[in-house]
Amino acid sequence: MNRLYVISGVAGMTGNELVRQILTDDSRDHVVGFDNFFASSIETVKDRIDDERFDFFEYDLNRRDQMEQIERIVLSKRGGVDETVYINCAAVVHTEHFYHVYETFETNVEGMNGFLQQAVRVGAEKFINCSTSEVYSMNSWNENGGVREDDYITMADAEHSQRTSYATGKLLTEFFIKDAVDAGKIKGCSIRFANVYSRNERFAKHIIPYIINSLKKDGKVVLLENSKKNRRTFLNNYDSCSAVLALVNTDSALDGTIYNVATDEEISIIELAKLCARKMGIDSPVIEFSGYRESDPERRLLSTEKIRSRTGWRANVSLDKGLGECIRNYLREGEA
Repeated sequence: MNRLYVISGVAGMTGNELVRQILTDDSRDHVVGFDNFFASSIETVKDRIDDERFDFFEYDLNRRDQMEQIERIVLSKRGGVDETVYINCAAVVHTEHFYHVYETFETNVEGMNGFLQQAVRVGAEKFINCSTSEVYSMNSWNENGGVREDDYITMADAEHSQRTSYATGKLLTEFFIKDAVDAGKIKGCSIRFANVYSRNERFAKHIIPYIINSLKKDGKVVLLENSKKNRRTFLNNYDSCSAVLALVNTDSALDGTIYNVATDEEISIIELAKLCARKMGIDSPVIEFSGYRESDPERRLLSTEKIRSRTGWRANVSLDKGLGECIRNYLREGEA
């Protein structure tokens, strides 16, 4: 089988690694991808930009004229493939934007729905919606193997913080895809990712690149007061993308429902900073605390039983290995 993949946010953490995993040496697939570089860079896909199987466009999901052009391109290529798969990776994901209602709504809600409706119009067979574990909000863990997809959730609202506006928008997209699948318009599902990290991330906004770059620059790191209690699991983007493709390859799993994708390696933010320091040869890192983030859950631990049982997917990159790759890559860039 050969597939046509249409990927939004293709230069982001999930999108760029998807291109690598799709366009292997013996692959007959083709990727049409676009990104507006709001939180990414062409550098992340430069190793694939000359591949004749990859058509890249510096386009914005929220520009109607550009999305109409993507639709025309897809229609021109559909005749030569067995299956067309849309994957929505575009998202205003950095934590600093979680509190900005309008920035997140346009891309994460309106943009996603427009992309889904395009997939339906062109007759695409499948649609994968990249959502977020942020939707679990204040119910983001339990002692029984982690929070499950069918557990009820309690979200912080506008009385508490604007943060959950981002999660609320992502939650709405899960209803969009479920509605389309239930109506028989397309096969698909939503994925709630844990904290994803990548050795190719170019902007030090997420916690892992922030810690590494702070230690590299100053030998110390300043964390939020929340970090004295917070614990998280961290998912390498190799594993997040292998989960996407595992779902693409499992038709029975594309029933419009939700899948957690995470690891079981829970770690405190303080221990994360210390682990990064040890790997960088810093024996006694200075860790300071400043600032506080409202509506920030102390833990986020997700059950992955559903995706494991339905597709056989497993996370393969340990945090130790993944951090080592990040550190080597960031230090190498600093020497260039």
